[in-house]
Amino acid sequence: MQTRVAQLETGLADAVALLHAGQVVAFATETVYGLGADARQPEAIARIYTAKGRPSYNPLIVHVATPADAREYMATVSAFAPELMAAFWPGPLTLVVPRGGALAPSVSAGLPSVALRCPAHPLAQALLRAFAGPIAAPSANRSGFVSPTTAAHVLAELDGRIPLILDGGASAIGLESTVVDLTTNPPTLLRPGGITAEQIRAITGQLIVPDSYTPPIEDLRSPGLLARHYAPRKPAWRFTTADWPSVQACLRSCPPSVTLITDAPALHLDAPHETLLMPASALEYAAHLYDAVRRADAQSGAEIWVHMPDEHNGVWLAIHDRWQRATQPWTLREDRP
Repeated sequence: MQTRVAQLETGLADAVALLHAGQVVAFATETVYGLGADARQPEAIARIYTAKGRPSYNPLIVHVATPADAREYMATVSAFAPELMAAFWPGPLTLVVPRGGALAPSVSAGLPSVALRCPAHPLAQALLRAFAGPIAAPSANRSGFVSPTTAAHVLAELDGRIPLILDGGASAIGLESTVVDLTTNPPTLLRPGGITAEQIRAITGQLIVPDSYTPPIEDLRSPGLLARHYAPRKPAWRFTTADWPSVQACLRSCPPSVTLITDAPALHLDAPHETLLMPASALEYAAHLYDAVRRADAQSGAEIWVHMPDEHNGVWLAIHDRWQRATQPWTLREDRP
């Protein structure tokens, strides 16, 4: 299969035709690029899982053009759903609600709930409106690895596995959507993202925010909850600012060189090591996180070492979540001092 990369103007009609035919199409959203298929066709959904190498027990997010469209795919309208949709849709917020009968059960891995989102990216909106139906779309990458934020990233991951990529430029947010489970009382934050826990709590009053949420396979109510996710291909270790003296000692016995990712200018490594300095702003850090992982994977360092940001509130919570799933604690290294 030859994978074509097209702009919206030249690729929209072909994308809609492919979706109606039960095929998959990658497309830009404001969070990351998605790999979409008709959420009502089991065969189309199966093609998503095949292209990604994704386990069938991991549910998908269903994208819709408007809040009114979302209500068609809810068995019931959960408490706080109208308020959250009014406040944050279109945008980077996914709501887990009781699944309506029009959707294929496989889109939710057989669970009675479904994850719904109304994206804000103009390209995603144009595709949804032209298709006039729900599009199931996880991130457009091989399962478990780094999510794509450009069309080039998608092509590098899925070239020859999908027919079309709609190029909408770089994703502005750069991290997957915030996921809130409205089937619990009070609601539960399943995955932090660009819409913060503080913003959600301002509407719902109460919000369960687990310290670390990696449920059993039979209770995966949302994508992005597996213990290993968003990961580079090289070994990757994380550490805190307090660990830095010990980490420096550990690096003396590490492979010939490593790549350090940090937002602290003082934590710099001399050659032959390499340092990728991240932005100080949480929003800018998030927008560049996956690109930094890909760059580190491509550099000469045999391993990747991630300095965890000191901040935890707001979007920093989402950044911590992604690093925790993409890396291991440096203390697990058998050769540490």
